[in-house]
Amino acid sequence: MTVSSAVRRCALSRAAAADLARRVLRAEGVRHAVVSIAFVGRRRIRTLNRTYLGPDRETDVIAFALPGAGGMVAGDIYCAPESAARAARCYGVAVREELRRLVVHGVLHVLGQDHPEGDGRTRSAMWRRQEALLRRLGGVR
Repeated sequence: MTVSSAVRRCALSRAAAADLARRVLRAEGVRHAVVSIAFVGRRRIRTLNRTYLGPDRETDVIAFALPGAGGMVAGDIYCAPESAARAARCYGVAVREELRRLVVHGVLHVLGQDHPEGDGRTRSAMWRRQEALLRRLGGVR
């Protein structure tokens, strides 16, 4: 597990992000994984979104599942703390909680889970699993 940060301030430490990602992987039955998490700025997340997913807009988290040798889980997760801060204000939660949500969300995407866009997102099985993991692993009120 590697965590890097290209942003000046982030409400979630790299160590806390790595620990949470490891615990999510364990909770999902994964014992061997190579996952990287990068905290990036608004411009970088927008460029990644446009280049790899199509929409030319900022987002909060992007995850890529990568081919792993021998069935090993591998992936890259990019989180945008500035976007998380705006979402946290909108939803009335702490920025740290929202960043934890993005880490869990990214790990679930790396594991192959997905959700619909729009209104169905927060009613999806993936969203329910994400929130259950957050409650179980701590970090939500």
